[in-house]
Amino acid sequence: MSTKPRMVGVDRSTWEGNLFYHFLYPLYDKFFAFNVFRYITFRSAYATITALLICFLFGPPLVKIMRQLGTGEQVREYTPSTHEKKAGTPSMGGIIILLAILASSILWGNLSNRYTILVLTSTFGYGVIGFLDDYLKFVKKSSKGLHARFKLITQLVISAAVTLYIYFEPGRSAETTLLYVPFVTGPIVDMSFLYIPFGMLLLVGFSNAVNLTDGLDGLAIGLIIFVAAAYAGLSYLTGHVKIAEYLRIPYIPDSAELTVFCMSLLGAGVGFLWFNAHPAEVFMGDTGSLSLGGAIGLVAMLVKKEILLLLIGGVFIAETLSVIIQVVSYKLFKKRVFLMSPLHHHFELKGWPESKIIVRFWIAGAMLALVALSTIKIQ
Repeated sequence: MSTKPRMVGVDRSTWEGNLFYHFLYPLYDKFFAFNVFRYITFRSAYATITALLICFLFGPPLVKIMRQLGTGEQVREYTPSTHEKKAGTPSMGGIIILLAILASSILWGNLSNRYTILVLTSTFGYGVIGFLDDYLKFVKKSSKGLHARFKLITQLVISAAVTLYIYFEPGRSAETTLLYVPFVTGPIVDMSFLYIPFGMLLLVGFSNAVNLTDGLDGLAIGLIIFVAAAYAGLSYLTGHVKIAEYLRIPYIPDSAELTVFCMSLLGAGVGFLWFNAHPAEVFMGDTGSLSLGGAIGLVAMLVKKEILLLLIGGVFIAETLSVIIQVVSYKLFKKRVFLMSPLHHHFELKGWPESKIIVRFWIAGAMLALVALSTIKIQ
């Protein structure tokens, strides 16, 4: 007769399905310690460590292969002169990030959880678009990579597929189309079918926001680490019925499992930063930036913290707005608001050292993430 405890009040679907669970949890009969494999907190912690170790293990050989393939960064025209020394640095480092995230999530995540499968599929899909763009630019030496229109269309296709799945899923939560804003208890509006274009805009917009920010050594990945940490916490809170009720935030069944994914992303980010820190040994390229931005945008949708992303990812939003403002100002008035956009280039031309810009943007990103988390209680 089995001595395994009867899981009173626990939905087994929230903790079954990961590879380590299937292989190691059955040993609980003989070794009590293996019971920990059913806990999200335990799996999240080790998903972080696993992703980090994968980066450390596979990062150096992959960077070497990228050098051999000639994936060196091409310094674009009209960029600050300080970027000339970056020419030849291997790009496509997003492959390292994707490998770490996917492998760690598969090992520690719940593969029977629909959110886990959806976010992994979406992340991989955006990664493929970025990889094709990087491959054409750096391996095939095509100056523009994927045609801009084709690149946007493929992003829209993936975002549409993901958003339509969320909207039409038979067992979808009643919260799906509701819109929540910080400091307000309860939803402000039911978006109904308008949630579909809203979701598409969010996914495509944030994936490109990360792409625009990825212009200095370690800048984008450092900010992603703070955003991933914030959404890891939000995922856990949103998926815990008692905590969600106490905080008066929407309870989304199964969303706590996204904590494992977010922590895998965090671990991969820290691991990649080891190689991407100034002076960078490798750049993430579109392979990394598009997939990371798409992943974060989707997690924000699934835990119903879409508007909060504007605050948590505030530096990414500021970088994007600087580009929009610059283009609109020049087209309408033939004047530039910034010395150069995105925003980090403006500060470069003002004479700020690259390392100072990076650290100060990180500080801003960390503070915004903390402020965003504080809003959960103030409502």
